[in-house]
Amino acid sequence: MTRLLVPDEKVPPWLRGLTANLDGVTRSVEDRGGVTERLLRSMMRNPRSAAVLVLFSGDWSGDPTHHGGIPADADVLLTQRAATLRNHSGQIAFPGGVRDDGDEFPVGTAVREAVEETGLDPAGVDLLATLDTFPVPPSGFEVSPVIGYWRDPSEVGVVDLAETARVVRVPLRDVVNPRNRFQVQRPTGIPGRPYRGPAFGVEKMLVWGFTGGLLAAIVEAAGWEIAWDKTDVRDLSDELAKVGQE
Repeated sequence: MTRLLVPDEKVPPWLRGLTANLDGVTRSVEDRGGVTERLLRSMMRNPRSAAVLVLFSGDWSGDPTHHGGIPADADVLLTQRAATLRNHSGQIAFPGGVRDDGDEFPVGTAVREAVEETGLDPAGVDLLATLDTFPVPPSGFEVSPVIGYWRDPSEVGVVDLAETARVVRVPLRDVVNPRNRFQVQRPTGIPGRPYRGPAFGVEKMLVWGFTGGLLAAIVEAAGWEIAWDKTDVRDLSDELAKVGQE
């Protein structure tokens, strides 16, 4: 369930468009990839609970005259999963993972996993909101995103190469740049229902799938979106090969 965790005055002004429109993120994600939410849930049996931390940093005030008020130094924290992992190997993801017994879910799970994967200091993170839970059938997860503001960024990097290949702070203005946006497509096991979804080509990475869809939904809901060519549809395998994420 979407939930604001702090008073509005505790949210950086440039993030208030997002925290004021959490339900808009859900609406945007629900039809991602051309497959409805109901159909996605019907494909899952005994899903496991997981949480991810969507962590933004940047100057508190921002610049209201450019890029929807996104500060020049704003970024979002992403990881590349190790190629040896069973689920979503090599893919770009928000830090996160499966709920453990004793976790305060979803916030506790998201923060714990982010610390384990990136080494970030949670003392510098303000947790702003939680989003609805979304099904991810390929891995059998029900994923609950947690929105955070990195008030005091700490050093981050790969903690365990068996889990994470790369930790990257991606400039948010690169994310919203129309030149870095397109759609990717591939066949699915559902006749007449190919996967098609938003993607970002940033930092020599392809951000697609659940992460790409959620990031696109956040950009739209926050009011940061700059018009981009949604008719630019590329083959997923080709784009993965270009960045070595096959």
